[in-house]
Amino acid sequence: MNREYRNRHSSPLGRAMELLVFGHAGLPVVVFPTSGGRFYDFEDRGMIATLAGRIDAGQLQVFCVDSVDMESWYNRNVPPRLRIARHLQYESYLLTEVVPFIRARNSDPHLVALGCSFGGYHAANIALRHPDIFTGMLSMSGAFDLSSFLEGYYDQDCYFNLPTHYLPNLSDPWFFDHYRRNTYVLATGWDDQCLGQNQNLDRILSEKGIPHQLYVWDTHNAHDWPTWQRMAQQYL
Repeated sequence: MNREYRNRHSSPLGRAMELLVFGHAGLPVVVFPTSGGRFYDFEDRGMIATLAGRIDAGQLQVFCVDSVDMESWYNRNVPPRLRIARHLQYESYLLTEVVPFIRARNSDPHLVALGCSFGGYHAANIALRHPDIFTGMLSMSGAFDLSSFLEGYYDQDCYFNLPTHYLPNLSDPWFFDHYRRNTYVLATGWDDQCLGQNQNLDRILSEKGIPHQLYVWDTHNAHDWPTWQRMAQQYL
Protein backbone atom coordinates (compact mmCIF):
# COMPACT_ATOMS: atom_id res chain seq x y z
CA MET A 1 0.00 0.00 0.00
CA ASN A 2 1.18 3.49 -0.84
CA ARG A 3 1.83 5.36 2.43
CA GLU A 4 3.16 8.90 2.56
CA TYR A 5 4.02 11.15 5.49
CA ARG A 6 3.84 14.92 5.07
CA ASN A 7 5.02 17.63 7.46
CA ARG A 8 4.61 21.22 6.28
CA HIS A 9 4.39 24.64 7.88
CA SER A 10 0.84 25.97 7.84
CA SER A 11 0.44 29.70 7.30
CA PRO A 12 -3.06 29.97 8.81
CA LEU A 13 -2.02 28.05 11.93
CA GLY A 14 1.52 29.39 12.22
CA ARG A 15 3.03 25.99 12.91
CA ALA A 16 3.92 22.69 11.30
CA MET A 17 1.07 20.31 10.48
CA GLU A 18 1.44 16.61 9.79
CA LEU A 19 -0.70 14.22 7.78
CA LEU A 20 -0.63 10.73 6.31
CA VAL A 21 -1.77 9.63 2.87
CA PHE A 22 -2.83 6.06 2.12
CA GLY A 23 -3.44 4.84 -1.40
CA HIS A 24 -2.72 6.08 -4.89
CA ALA A 25 -6.15 6.77 -6.41
CA GLY A 26 -9.89 6.53 -5.89
CA LEU A 27 -12.44 8.42 -3.83
CA PRO A 28 -10.52 10.95 -1.68
CA VAL A 29 -11.43 10.84 2.01
CA VAL A 30 -10.30 13.36 4.64
CA VAL A 31 -10.15 11.71 8.08
CA PHE A 32 -10.40 13.79 11.26
CA PRO A 33 -9.05 12.45 14.59
CA THR A 34 -11.12 11.85 17.71
CA SER A 35 -10.91 14.16 20.77
CA GLY A 36 -7.32 15.25 21.24
CA GLY A 37 -6.28 12.61 18.72
CA ARG A 38 -3.54 12.62 16.15
CA PHE A 39 -3.17 12.07 12.43
CA TYR A 40 -1.79 8.55 12.94
CA ASP A 41 -4.66 7.23 15.08
CA PHE A 42 -6.73 6.00 12.13
CA GLU A 43 -3.85 3.74 11.18
CA ASP A 44 -2.93 2.72 14.71
CA ARG A 45 -6.53 1.77 15.54
CA GLY A 46 -6.85 -0.60 12.61
CA MET A 47 -9.08 1.55 10.41
CA ILE A 48 -6.64 1.61 7.50
CA ALA A 49 -6.19 -2.16 7.71
CA THR A 50 -9.98 -2.52 7.61
CA LEU A 51 -10.11 -0.58 4.33
CA ALA A 52 -6.83 -1.93 2.91
CA GLY A 53 -8.41 -3.96 0.11
CA ARG A 54 -10.23 -0.97 -1.34
CA ILE A 55 -7.23 1.31 -0.84
CA ASP A 56 -4.90 -1.11 -2.62
CA ALA A 57 -7.41 -1.52 -5.43
CA GLY A 58 -7.38 2.22 -6.09
CA GLN A 59 -10.97 2.70 -4.92
CA LEU A 60 -10.11 4.89 -1.90
CA GLN A 61 -7.37 7.37 -1.13
CA VAL A 62 -7.31 8.37 2.54
CA PHE A 63 -5.84 11.62 3.89
CA CYS A 64 -5.49 11.56 7.68
CA VAL A 65 -5.10 15.11 8.98
CA ASP A 66 -3.97 16.25 12.41
CA SER A 67 -6.14 18.34 14.70
CA VAL A 68 -5.65 21.42 16.86
CA ASP A 69 -8.53 20.62 19.21
CA MET A 70 -6.31 21.01 22.27
CA GLU A 71 -5.53 24.55 21.06
CA SER A 72 -9.16 25.36 20.24
CA TRP A 73 -12.24 23.65 21.70
CA TYR A 74 -10.38 21.92 24.53
CA ASN A 75 -8.06 24.79 25.45
CA ARG A 76 -9.35 25.95 28.84
CA ASN A 77 -6.31 28.22 29.25
CA VAL A 78 -7.64 30.83 26.83
CA PRO A 79 -11.02 32.63 26.58
CA PRO A 80 -13.71 30.97 24.44
CA ARG A 81 -13.37 33.73 21.83
CA LEU A 82 -9.79 32.59 21.18
CA ARG A 83 -10.88 28.95 21.06
CA ILE A 84 -13.33 29.55 18.25
CA ALA A 85 -10.81 31.81 16.48
CA ARG A 86 -8.27 28.97 16.54
CA HIS A 87 -10.88 26.61 15.13
CA LEU A 88 -11.46 29.02 12.23
CA GLN A 89 -7.72 29.07 11.56
CA TYR A 90 -7.86 25.28 11.42
CA GLU A 91 -10.67 25.43 8.88
CA SER A 92 -8.60 27.86 6.82
CA TYR A 93 -5.70 25.40 6.91
CA LEU A 94 -7.98 22.63 5.64
CA LEU A 95 -9.52 24.71 2.85
CA THR A 96 -6.43 26.58 1.63
CA GLU A 97 -3.73 23.94 2.16
CA VAL A 98 -5.12 20.42 2.59
CA VAL A 99 -7.83 20.55 -0.08
CA PRO A 100 -5.49 22.00 -2.77
CA PHE A 101 -2.92 19.31 -1.83
CA ILE A 102 -5.58 16.63 -2.40
CA ARG A 103 -6.79 18.16 -5.64
CA ALA A 104 -3.24 18.33 -7.01
CA ARG A 105 -2.82 14.56 -6.66
CA ASN A 106 -6.32 13.15 -7.08
CA SER A 107 -8.59 13.90 -10.05
CA ASP A 108 -11.78 12.44 -8.56
CA PRO A 109 -14.32 15.30 -8.36
CA HIS A 110 -15.73 14.04 -5.07
CA LEU A 111 -14.38 14.60 -1.58
CA VAL A 112 -15.62 12.90 1.59
CA ALA A 113 -15.17 14.08 5.19
CA LEU A 114 -15.00 11.29 7.77
CA GLY A 115 -14.62 11.26 11.53
CA CYS A 116 -15.43 9.34 14.70
CA SER A 117 -16.65 10.96 17.92
CA PHE A 118 -15.22 14.51 18.02
CA GLY A 119 -13.88 13.88 14.53
CA GLY A 120 -17.49 13.29 13.52
CA TYR A 121 -18.21 16.90 14.47
CA HIS A 122 -15.40 18.12 12.22
CA ALA A 123 -16.57 15.93 9.34
CA ALA A 124 -20.19 17.06 9.58
CA ASN A 125 -19.45 20.73 10.18
CA ILE A 126 -17.03 21.25 7.33
CA ALA A 127 -19.16 19.19 4.92
CA LEU A 128 -22.32 21.15 5.76
CA ARG A 129 -20.54 24.51 5.75
CA HIS A 130 -18.81 23.85 2.41
CA PRO A 131 -21.03 21.54 0.35
CA ASP A 132 -19.41 22.73 -2.86
CA ILE A 133 -16.05 21.35 -1.70
CA PHE A 134 -17.03 18.30 0.34
CA THR A 135 -19.52 16.16 -1.55
CA GLY A 136 -20.02 13.58 1.19
CA MET A 137 -19.77 12.99 4.92
CA LEU A 138 -19.60 9.94 7.16
CA SER A 139 -19.87 10.77 10.84
CA MET A 140 -19.61 7.85 13.25
CA SER A 141 -20.70 8.55 16.85
CA GLY A 142 -20.38 12.26 16.17
CA ALA A 143 -21.11 15.08 18.62
CA PHE A 144 -22.54 18.19 17.01
CA ASP A 145 -23.50 20.73 19.67
CA LEU A 146 -20.30 21.94 21.35
CA SER A 147 -21.91 24.78 23.30
CA SER A 148 -20.56 23.41 26.58
CA PHE A 149 -17.01 24.00 25.34
CA LEU A 150 -17.72 27.74 25.11
CA GLU A 151 -18.74 28.23 28.77
CA GLY A 152 -21.66 30.51 27.92
CA TYR A 153 -19.80 32.57 25.31
CA TYR A 154 -21.62 32.95 22.00
CA ASP A 155 -21.06 35.01 18.86
CA GLN A 156 -21.61 34.70 15.12
CA ASP A 157 -18.55 32.46 14.66
CA CYS A 158 -19.83 30.09 17.35
CA TYR A 159 -23.27 30.03 15.73
CA PHE A 160 -21.93 29.21 12.27
CA ASN A 161 -19.80 26.34 13.58
CA LEU A 162 -22.53 24.50 15.49
CA PRO A 163 -24.59 22.57 12.91
CA THR A 164 -27.57 22.13 15.22
CA HIS A 165 -27.69 25.93 15.58
CA TYR A 166 -27.21 27.21 12.03
CA LEU A 167 -29.07 24.53 10.09
CA PRO A 168 -32.57 25.19 11.50
CA ASN A 169 -32.42 28.80 10.27
CA LEU A 170 -30.69 28.12 6.95
CA SER A 171 -32.68 29.24 3.90
CA ASP A 172 -30.11 30.03 1.19
CA PRO A 173 -31.08 28.02 -1.94
CA TRP A 174 -27.39 27.68 -2.89
CA PHE A 175 -26.77 25.42 0.09
CA PHE A 176 -29.83 23.25 -0.49
CA ASP A 177 -28.99 22.86 -4.17
CA HIS A 178 -25.60 21.44 -3.20
CA TYR A 179 -26.97 19.39 -0.30
CA ARG A 180 -29.31 17.56 -2.68
CA ARG A 181 -26.35 16.44 -4.79
CA ASN A 182 -24.28 15.18 -1.88
CA THR A 183 -24.28 12.14 0.40
CA TYR A 184 -24.55 12.45 4.18
CA VAL A 185 -24.40 9.50 6.56
CA LEU A 186 -24.73 9.48 10.34
CA ALA A 187 -23.91 6.24 12.14
CA THR A 188 -24.32 5.60 15.85
CA GLY A 189 -25.54 2.90 18.26
CA TRP A 190 -28.27 2.43 20.85
CA ASP A 191 -25.69 2.48 23.66
CA ASP A 192 -23.70 5.36 22.14
CA GLN A 193 -23.27 8.40 24.41
CA CYS A 194 -23.79 10.54 21.31
CA LEU A 195 -27.01 8.83 20.21
CA GLY A 196 -29.17 11.80 21.22
CA GLN A 197 -27.02 14.26 19.28
CA ASN A 198 -27.26 12.09 16.16
CA GLN A 199 -31.02 11.79 16.51
CA ASN A 200 -31.28 15.55 16.92
CA LEU A 201 -29.20 16.28 13.82
CA ASP A 202 -31.20 13.65 11.93
CA ARG A 203 -34.41 15.45 12.92
CA ILE A 204 -33.06 18.84 11.81
CA LEU A 205 -31.82 17.50 8.47
CA SER A 206 -35.20 15.85 7.87
CA GLU A 207 -37.11 19.02 8.72
CA LYS A 208 -34.93 20.99 6.27
CA GLY A 209 -35.41 18.39 3.54
CA ILE A 210 -31.69 17.58 3.36
CA PRO A 211 -31.18 14.03 2.02
CA HIS A 212 -29.24 11.85 4.46
CA GLN A 213 -29.20 8.53 6.25
CA LEU A 214 -29.13 7.78 9.98
CA TYR A 215 -28.06 4.29 11.00
CA VAL A 216 -28.47 3.22 14.63
CA TRP A 217 -26.68 -0.03 15.39
CA ASP A 218 -27.98 -2.59 17.86
CA THR A 219 -24.56 -3.40 19.26
CA HIS A 220 -22.53 -3.17 22.43
CA ASN A 221 -19.78 -0.54 22.81
CA ALA A 222 -20.93 1.40 19.77
CA HIS A 223 -18.67 4.33 20.70
CA ASP A 224 -15.44 2.45 20.07
CA TRP A 225 -13.01 1.52 17.32
CA PRO A 226 -14.18 -2.06 16.59
CA THR A 227 -17.68 -0.77 15.80
CA TRP A 228 -16.30 2.15 13.79
CA GLN A 229 -14.24 -0.31 11.75
CA ARG A 230 -17.38 -2.19 10.76
CA MET A 231 -19.27 1.02 10.07
CA ALA A 232 -16.50 2.31 7.79
CA GLN A 233 -16.53 -0.95 5.85
CA GLN A 234 -20.28 -0.73 5.36
CA TYR A 235 -20.89 2.95 4.68
CA LEU A 236 -17.73 4.38 3.10
